[in-house]
Amino acid sequence: LIHFYKRLKQKVRRNMTGEPPPVPNGVDLYQVFVQQHKLQLETAGVPAHFWPTLFQKLTKGIFDAGLGFSLLSVEYGEGEWQPGAPRWQVQAQVDIKSTDGEHIYLIDHAWTFKTEEARNNLKNIPGLADRMGQLMDIENFDTMAEEERISEIMETKWKYSQPYSIASADNPEERQPVWYVMDEFGSRIQHSNEPNFRTVPFLFMGDGLGYSLLFPVTDVVEGEEVTRDFVECPEAADEKVRECLLAAWFPCDLTGESYGQTEPATQFFSTGRNEETLPDSEAKIIPLPKDRKIKVYAEYEFIRSNLNDPRYEITESMADADILWLASHFKDFTNFSRECADKRINQFPFENVITIKDLLCVVSRRMGKDGGNGPEWLPLTFNLKTELKEFVSCYQANEREGRDNHWIVKPWNLARALDTQVSNNLAHILRLPFSGPKIAQKYLHNPVLFHRSEIGRVKFDIRYIILLQSVKPLKVYAYNRFWLRFANIEFDLTELDVYEKHFTVMNYIPTNLKQMYCKEFTEKFEEQNPDFKWSEVQDSIFRMIKGVFEGATQKEPPAGIGNCPQAGAMYATDLMLTWSDDGGEKRMIPQMLEFNWMPDCERACQYYPEFFNNVFNTLFLDDTDGQNVTLL
Repeated sequence: LIHFYKRLKQKVRRNMTGEPPPVPNGVDLYQVFVQQHKLQLETAGVPAHFWPTLFQKLTKGIFDAGLGFSLLSVEYGEGEWQPGAPRWQVQAQVDIKSTDGEHIYLIDHAWTFKTEEARNNLKNIPGLADRMGQLMDIENFDTMAEEERISEIMETKWKYSQPYSIASADNPEERQPVWYVMDEFGSRIQHSNEPNFRTVPFLFMGDGLGYSLLFPVTDVVEGEEVTRDFVECPEAADEKVRECLLAAWFPCDLTGESYGQTEPATQFFSTGRNEETLPDSEAKIIPLPKDRKIKVYAEYEFIRSNLNDPRYEITESMADADILWLASHFKDFTNFSRECADKRINQFPFENVITIKDLLCVVSRRMGKDGGNGPEWLPLTFNLKTELKEFVSCYQANEREGRDNHWIVKPWNLARALDTQVSNNLAHILRLPFSGPKIAQKYLHNPVLFHRSEIGRVKFDIRYIILLQSVKPLKVYAYNRFWLRFANIEFDLTELDVYEKHFTVMNYIPTNLKQMYCKEFTEKFEEQNPDFKWSEVQDSIFRMIKGVFEGATQKEPPAGIGNCPQAGAMYATDLMLTWSDDGGEKRMIPQMLEFNWMPDCERACQYYPEFFNNVFNTLFLDDTDGQNVTLL
């Protein structure tokens, strides 16, 4: 990943207009180049002695790899080729010294795509599908119908695709990974665990375009094969992890390995996280005032405009406030308990054990049987950073035994289905962690569906607002009213990249947003599922949610949510229903998907204007009568 670009907007504008980067009069153009690209080059590990030649080739458009290398086709007899065997070989045509700054080469990108746009690219960009079919050496490509061609490319492209992202972009959408396929030369450089070259992605501010840079890491003699490491990353230093990552290209057999999961050590919960403290257990917490209105400082506009219970008033001063509702994560609970003992706050210490997806799965597994993979309400989930071997073993066991093998791959810490993909292709899944940390969760291949008269049977999920009033003792409430989200295309297990078939979050894209009150939904649900009463289904949902918090408070921080008498927190949990596949009585089983902190409550306020009155009264006044909540 490329972590750079402080001036994304200027780059985009230049890319659209063709305007070169601004250069002051009398300034050395090479020095400007270095100033604009130094961070990127250093982060990518491009040695400085290559930079002058790189500058010359980029500014003059010099693609001269053909002078230094030859591309050879590897011929096989009928039936001789085996998966993973190379079809091409790149050889050096001259002796190359790794210390010679002349030997850095530009590789063009034949295709740059975002995953949600790839299928349409192949359909609508003239010649793209033909070029990709040839570049990827897809057998019998010329005899296939158009849809079959596109499907083959969609499956095969992950063996040729690599990601970059712009980490300094202004919002999560602009930080999403972009994938690229190198041209016919770059894509045919083969793998070695001891490579003599590296390729790294590079975005040139001069034209706003992406390239790959090829440069030697060891000396190469004329006629020697040119290789690169397909899985260059710190994790690949582990031999078994490297074997798993390389399974995208080279078959391996891990079916003999166990995919049972054990809870990681306590250090796992704090590694890579911001330092957080617990309240001082000796601090004397002052009750909220009863002789005046309670002052609320809220960084969320819908609280400021909708909290109208006469017991509260909004203040713009944090110092004057009795309740702080912050929109950013708070970590210093020790000093808060000592210096602000009269205040309340909208978050608990170490609540990230439920709001970060990999940690949520760990704490939820505590509610399953010993030695298993968690309770039946938790889809089987693997952390692709720490449990990659277990995942590959599970995938291969499913494949061998004929079980469904569809997975949904999600980032640890993003919501709204950002950078989330569904796949039953092992090569695809193994490539996705290279765009950032991921979990692989068993995709619900047999979900309970909802019939939309204008479309058919579609996926849906349910969002509940959950109110954590106390950890010790555990007091957690569910808001009785819930929200529905529907897919827009009838469900089946084809075209896994089609967003509106396999995902339900439609609030943030220009498409049809199906909305429905929960009362109308429960009536239609029971009409469509006459053997099931919604009240009983909801009881099972509430037991599941309570189970999450029981698991999340079983252990002390950082492995569990910390106690804080000054805290009251609101979360949104998203869940689905699936049909049991154990061969017994047909059952609906709720499935926990995720918990979100600071959820978007605009629709809640539109549907139910008293929503934030209910939330605040439950969390901070322990007033639950008539507040539309259920104690779990």
